[in-house]
Amino acid sequence: MVGASGRPKPEQSAPEAVEDPTAPRRLVSYALQRRAVLQNLYSGKVFNGFDICDADPYLLRAAKFHGVISEDSCPVCRLAGEDVPLTHITYAYGDQLGHVSGSALDPDRLPELARAHGEFRVYVVEVCRSCHWNHLVVSYALGDGQPRKAPAKPRDLLD
Repeated sequence: MVGASGRPKPEQSAPEAVEDPTAPRRLVSYALQRRAVLQNLYSGKVFNGFDICDADPYLLRAAKFHGVISEDSCPVCRLAGEDVPLTHITYAYGDQLGHVSGSALDPDRLPELARAHGEFRVYVVEVCRSCHWNHLVVSYALGDGQPRKAPAKPRDLLD
């Protein structure tokens, strides 16, 4: 479809029938990939933990301020005989989220966002604040399935 300017109009996605916007759908678990990385570490194929303990400073800061301490202990620290808990950080991405897209956020906000937006993707990353191990745990989609335009940027948001 072509608009008045002669450029193609962006396609609007068809509404998706979603029974519960807060229920995760199109779930992807990265457990097998995580297991393979750790198996390489434990078998000595990875020279040391420093090769895989490379968390970005921004990820570590997000863990400090927005993370949720999990019951799981760090697999790399466990190898060294320490029991350090992992922190889970939740990120949300989607055009319909506007300026919130790409932000680390409190997981308690997800139901509110899911009811207010058509679709967005959630990523959960585990990070050890001690040794800087990090790995993507899971990703999934949330939302009510109704396509919406992206909200306008707040006037006070700098580019």
